[in-house]
Amino acid sequence: MIRHDTLLQWIDEVRALCQPDRVRWCDGSQAEYDELCELLVQNGTFRRLNPDRRPGSFLAWSDPNDVARVEDRTFICSDHQADAGPTNNWRAPDEMRAELTKLYTGAMKETLKKPRSNQARPSRSRSAGSRKAHSTLPPTSALWKPRLRACASS
Repeated sequence: MIRHDTLLQWIDEVRALCQPDRVRWCDGSQAEYDELCELLVQNGTFRRLNPDRRPGSFLAWSDPNDVARVEDRTFICSDHQADAGPTNNWRAPDEMRAELTKLYTGAMKETLKKPRSNQARPSRSRSAGSRKAHSTLPPTSALWKPRLRACASS
């Protein structure tokens, strides 16, 4: 399937760090999209909308604690603090790698097994035509290598 040795090595590093129950290679097919949407429905992340009014559409639920960007936790990681500019937070790359490694260790264990609580709030609906039902794996010790789109599922 994949013959890029550096990419395969990076995937093994991420798998060892995050410890997902499973890593899935996504092929982008309609069957795979339907299967992933069904999994998201079963786990409480998606809710099917009325098929008569919105065929193939879902309401996507997000965790109230999951936000897109929090200013005090957003950093520019470069060798020189001046590279971050005057209005950004800065951290040395090795320091940030160490912190993120701690946070990501085991972060994907049992990722999609438990339904979300009723405290989740709706974010937006997604049409069945959109195939962006993939999550990006978090970076590993090699934080600046290309990222891979993959899904962890039960």
